[in-house]
Amino acid sequence: MTTKNIAFAGHAGTGKTILFEALLYQGGRVDRMGTVESGNTVSDYTAEEMKRKSSVYTAVGSMMQNDQKMNLIDTPGMFDFAGSMIQGIAAADCVMITVSGKSGVRVGTKKAYRAAEGKPRMFVVTKLDDDNANFYNVLTELKSTFGPTVCPVVVPVIVNRKVDSYINLIEMKAYRYDGSGKAQEIPMPSADVSEKLSYRVDGLIQAFSEAVAETDEVLFEKFFSGEEFTQKERIDGIHKGMRDGTITPVACVSAATMEGIDMLAKEMELLVPAPEETEAILAEALDGEPVLVHPTADEPTCVQVCQTLADPFVGKLSLLRVISGTLQSGTELMNAATGATERVGKLFYLCGKKQQETDRCSAGDLVATTKLSASTGDTLCHASRVVSLPRPQFPKPCYSMAVRPAAQGDESKVSAAMQKLLEEDQTISYQQDPLTHEMILSGLGEQHLSAVISKMKYDFGVDVTLSVPKIAYRETIRKKVKVQGKHKKQSGGHGQYGDVWIEFEPYPSDDLVFEEKIFGGAVPKNFFPAVEKGLQESVTKGVLAGFPVVGVKAILVDGSYHPVDSSEMAFKTAASIAYKEGMRLAEPTLLEPIDKLEVRIPKDNTGDIIGDLNKRRGRVLGMNPVPDDDSMTIISAEVPMREMADFAMQLRQMTQGEGSFTLELAHYEQLPANLMTEVIASASE
Repeated sequence: MTTKNIAFAGHAGTGKTILFEALLYQGGRVDRMGTVESGNTVSDYTAEEMKRKSSVYTAVGSMMQNDQKMNLIDTPGMFDFAGSMIQGIAAADCVMITVSGKSGVRVGTKKAYRAAEGKPRMFVVTKLDDDNANFYNVLTELKSTFGPTVCPVVVPVIVNRKVDSYINLIEMKAYRYDGSGKAQEIPMPSADVSEKLSYRVDGLIQAFSEAVAETDEVLFEKFFSGEEFTQKERIDGIHKGMRDGTITPVACVSAATMEGIDMLAKEMELLVPAPEETEAILAEALDGEPVLVHPTADEPTCVQVCQTLADPFVGKLSLLRVISGTLQSGTELMNAATGATERVGKLFYLCGKKQQETDRCSAGDLVATTKLSASTGDTLCHASRVVSLPRPQFPKPCYSMAVRPAAQGDESKVSAAMQKLLEEDQTISYQQDPLTHEMILSGLGEQHLSAVISKMKYDFGVDVTLSVPKIAYRETIRKKVKVQGKHKKQSGGHGQYGDVWIEFEPYPSDDLVFEEKIFGGAVPKNFFPAVEKGLQESVTKGVLAGFPVVGVKAILVDGSYHPVDSSEMAFKTAASIAYKEGMRLAEPTLLEPIDKLEVRIPKDNTGDIIGDLNKRRGRVLGMNPVPDDDSMTIISAEVPMREMADFAMQLRQMTQGEGSFTLELAHYEQLPANLMTEVIASASE
């Protein structure tokens, strides 16, 4: 039996979930079709997805099409959940990119197309039942955006701005649906009818035939001589073109009314290449040598963890793709990433949240198991051949918020829940800021973090609150001063006496630099460490707003002592007194962190982004074209961290989601005087 893994990807709201539902219904896997609005679809089964009425996680279901098993993978279209889309595409042999017949090519369409690079791709124009849908405008847009590989295989016949019937260019037949999803063959449109259509049928047939002809020399000669292709030749040509990446077929459906779903299922069967037809995967052996892994049952077992789900009831659920060999329950495999041996427990086929137990799974199939230690992207192999498969590349977190438990004392619960979510989602990070000591949760956007917090609450019973992270300001001085610090206390018996003169001056260092230049034993050497310790403890809090002090050199130049009353504690206190006085006189100021920014944007948005960076007090350092994409530009800049809290959201709005960026701390600079009062006031609250 042949197994094919097909992922649905595309812009949010283009009908991936309802298409997934319609195919399962067509294949007899569900008794009735659910709807996104009702929250009863197979793939959007979590509380978060039902609340949002959109996909948040990748879901898997399967159907049979004659003797072929189709594993369908529904991925989210919202940019905040791009990590789930990448997981789904990585597990697939072919990617079907949904495009709304109403809104056409969007940013999500382009992102899905790029993410599916190297795999067979297919466009499905959806929602043709919408009054404002226009298939032929969308087809023209697909061709202009993605080039000559775009080739229609099923097209609608439009009469009075509504879909009257569908033409299958592979079969060269026309079909009309009766309202219940049942197709009835009708005559192909005649020449006079074709003249009235918005797109000439003979022109479509000609373009389709040219695409088929270019896949094979024999077919090209046949086309050049004027002969018509047989149906098998048309199928074989498109099939080969998809496998080679020279043809991207375009089909069309109305999933809500089931129109075109039967033809799409047939195209999945006939046109989509099977795993065994694809090229071997280049893996890496333990010694670093390249190894080819062929997707067949004849080779040693090799599986890859495609997705990890944190389930509060069953624990850790791992979705596996069997790359080669056969996977059986109870098999022991080696994790190439850790070197540990993993025992595979019970195996399940998934259909949304439903699980069907199986005892074995063959190459090319998807199966789930529980309680593995392996993480997403890890490769599990038979001990006779241990290799590492390429890992999916996930976008880096770019939107951060500070996290604290809603209830005092729940820190350990938050940490435990976050550890499970980190295993599930490769696009979030959770760590303590070493400078502000806040726990920082980072993700791909506001909705992403909202979903993470919601899952923590409803699945793990942990409630947290989010806030804008604190900025790790610093304090420093701008001039050299010499001050005295004297500590004298007499309270009966031994007193306390310490007296130091210290010079403070600006110095290019992140830590306090301490020196001593004492002459004549004014301060005994055994008290030097106490003076330094007093200063080191003092610089943790500045005199302006209590921020740590950097860029200071302290030189002990003079002092005095008492042979009885002097002690380490007295000199430590004297140093602290000198510090406070010295900082006050040395023109203290605040330093703010400056980030290095690299933002990748469409060329058309360059002016808008530069204008936005100027408003954020940024300095543009340069602009360079993206090497592999002439339509994109990379802007390098330095921007104050305090101005970047909402940049991720603003960039998404300005570029319609096509922009991306990286941000890292570069250095500190003096905070402008007009902002110092505000920062000092907020620090004292």
